[in-house]
Amino acid sequence: MKKVEIFDPAMCCSTGVCGPVVDPNLTRMASAVYSLEKKGFQIERFNLSNDPSAFVENETVNQALADDGPDALPLVLLDGEIVKTAEYPTNEELAEWLGTTPAELQEKPRVRVAVEFGK
Repeated sequence: MKKVEIFDPAMCCSTGVCGPVVDPNLTRMASAVYSLEKKGFQIERFNLSNDPSAFVENETVNQALADDGPDALPLVLLDGEIVKTAEYPTNEELAEWLGTTPAELQEKPRVRVAVEFGK
C-alpha cells in the first residue's frame, strides 16, 4: 500500500482549520486526510509547529528545507519521494496516487473552531 506524508508549514493547530478566517484549501485537505484515514489509507500529516522532529528526522524533507527554506512547505512525499512542494495536492492528485476517486475524499471531519471575541 502506498504511503502519503504531508509536511505542513507552521500553523496554529494540527490542521490549520481554526481561527476567525479559515483557508478553504486547508479545509479541503483536512477532509481529504480524514476520509483517507477512515478508509484505511496510509496518510500522515505533520505540522512544523507541533512536530518539528518529523521535519528534522526525515532526510528528504530536511534537505528540501535546507535547499529551499520554508517556501518548500507544504511538502508531500509519496513512498518517501517528493511529489509536490510549495502547495497542497489536489484531490485528483491524491486519488491518483492512492488508486481511489476524488469523490472518496470528501467526508467532513468534525472540527472544533475556537474563536476569541474582543475583551
